Amino acid sequence: MRISIKISVILWAVVLLAGTGYILARLVAFVGLFFQHAGIQLRQADALEAYNQDGHGLLGGGGKRVQHIPKIVHQVFHNWKEPGNDSLPGDWEGVRGGCVERNPGWEFKLWTERTSREFIEREYPWFLRTYDGYRYKVQRVDAVRYFLLYHHGGIYMDLDNGCKTDLTPLLYYPFWITDGGRGALSNNILASKPRHPFWNLVTMSLMEYDWNYLFPYITISFASGQWFETAVWEKYHSLLPKPGADPEMEHRGYRLIMDDRPEADEWIFFTQERGGTWVNWDNKMFLAIGKHLFLLFASLVGLAAVVFWGGSRCLRRYNRAGYTRLKNRNVVGSSV
Repeated sequence: MRISIKISVILWAVVLLAGTGYILARLVAFVGLFFQHAGIQLRQADALEAYNQDGHGLLGGGGKRVQHIPKIVHQVFHNWKEPGNDSLPGDWEGVRGGCVERNPGWEFKLWTERTSREFIEREYPWFLRTYDGYRYKVQRVDAVRYFLLYHHGGIYMDLDNGCKTDLTPLLYYPFWITDGGRGALSNNILASKPRHPFWNLVTMSLMEYDWNYLFPYITISFASGQWFETAVWEKYHSLLPKPGADPEMEHRGYRLIMDDRPEADEWIFFTQERGGTWVNWDNKMFLAIGKHLFLLFASLVGLAAVVFWGGSRCLRRYNRAGYTRLKNRNVVGSSV
């Protein structure tokens, strides 16, 4: 049975409009990753002040603040240039040594390419195939940090971040991530108590997000990096009950503000050193796009609106169109 031209056009128009609507909805959700974020904002100065006012862990009235996060610092070093050489570059070794010196009594764990994989294979074998199959090596560094925080708890730090002072004041929050104040949240410094449900959701979501997004920067960011982390952060908070007045029922995470702009608050706990080890050819392009994100979003919305308008106009045209039935004419033949 053949479908008439009119019905075919209507079906295609419906598909076009539905597809445009779906893409627009996903685009709005994606752009939302770069603006207002859920959770509780935590300024570094406020964390230090709370710690000092409470008598280094003591609350007014004789009570004690709860230390949720263990005194462990996790760092990951995968030597892509010289596989098997686990010696840190001199500048990173110095930065790390400064953290050790300023945090006596802490456990510092350095996870190499070998020990990272062994950890995943031993504790989370169901993820090993995805871990080994990542298109870009830095994605393994991204993924293993989430599993380490879920499994052991502690503070994760990239090797290009240093310590200005003792990190103990940051241990009195169940979990926190860093917020640069511009766009997506960051995954360079993270902290948590062991087995927190947020990191369970993060680790369980990695396989769902493991797609090739064509561009290296997008694939790394959205499959395992900071865009991925931001998306799961927002999802986690959307699943929580409405915040109440009882602090015992507070399950939201904290966003430790680490804005590096000159006019922003001074960093109290951390420093930023040499980084950029995972830069690809498209990084600069997307960083430039990020500076004009609103203009890009407006352009894409305008394009979607034009497509929607064109599809609607096409549909209305065919709805108004009519067909005239040709009359049968008797043709009388003549003979000569």
